[in-house]
Amino acid sequence: MTDPAGLYRPVAVGPLTLPGNLFLAPVAGYTDRAFRQICAGYGANLCYTELASSEAIVRWPGDLAESKTGRLMRRGEGEAFYAVQLFGADPGVMYRAALKLAPFRPDLVDINCGCPVPKVVKSGAGSALMRDPALLGRIVAAVVRASGESLGGVPVTVKIRSGWDAASLSYREAAAAAVDAGAALVCLHPRTRAQGYGGKSDWSLIADLAGRLPVPTAGSGDLLSAEAAERMLRETGCAALMFARGALGNPFIFRETRALLLGESCPVPAPAERAGAAFRHLGLLIPDLGEYTACREMRKQFCAYTKGVPGSARLRDALVRAETREDFHRILETINISKTNNQGI
Repeated sequence: MTDPAGLYRPVAVGPLTLPGNLFLAPVAGYTDRAFRQICAGYGANLCYTELASSEAIVRWPGDLAESKTGRLMRRGEGEAFYAVQLFGADPGVMYRAALKLAPFRPDLVDINCGCPVPKVVKSGAGSALMRDPALLGRIVAAVVRASGESLGGVPVTVKIRSGWDAASLSYREAAAAAVDAGAALVCLHPRTRAQGYGGKSDWSLIADLAGRLPVPTAGSGDLLSAEAAERMLRETGCAALMFARGALGNPFIFRETRALLLGESCPVPAPAERAGAAFRHLGLLIPDLGEYTACREMRKQFCAYTKGVPGSARLRDALVRAETREDFHRILETINISKTNNQGI
């Protein structure tokens, strides 16, 4: 079935054409390659890595793939299209970091200009760049140059916020500087740095930007359901959506959104399907981190996957103490999701 309103559609990002417009945003601590593979399996057309430090990449003396930062940037086997997101405040360092991405073969390189976390902002990176569009432009130009020299000219994109605070909404200037420097797509999360993740995102700013830029605009912010995703596409005219918190523990949102846009029916994921996705996630993560570390990392993920399941508060209390795969099986058996449902996962 085709989408009669044309809301679900391919997106041309520079020379790359993506088959659809539903993206997984970079979320620190969550969008590891195991989770990205799960999301891709449920219909995410493009997945972004967690933000990777340009300084850490440049300073690493050995095989980058073996570093902690390198592990963040590995492509998952199920990812047809993926982007590496870099952060930094020095154009020269960002250039050298981008040159070192060739072994990872990303389809895009994204520049983080929106992270509000103090550790990132204090370094002059992330949303601090919203106060200096000229510097943002020089960083984009540096990464575009590196892409042409070592990555085969893959597109460079940016993710920005609406500004530093309500008194300094600089998204227009930041986006224009990025596009003038060669950015092939701009994603706007219409909250200021001062808002962090609180308050409500202002989708009217996405509509404003989508009507101004000669390249695709992606929208992010408060995409917590398929219905919200459809509203953003209709209200803003943006070319693509970038799901962040709405996808955590809920990779099904990609399947649900695609079905809604295409006018198809889509089942609500039952507790057994939620648990099965969580165990697949764990099974993909263990080879990367080992069972002990993977299980500790998956505590928060299992809590997210089981949100809304009957007795979830009691479940979360037990899940945050799990240390092995068998612990997770045992805990989920208490809601009648038996171990046999997840054999081989």
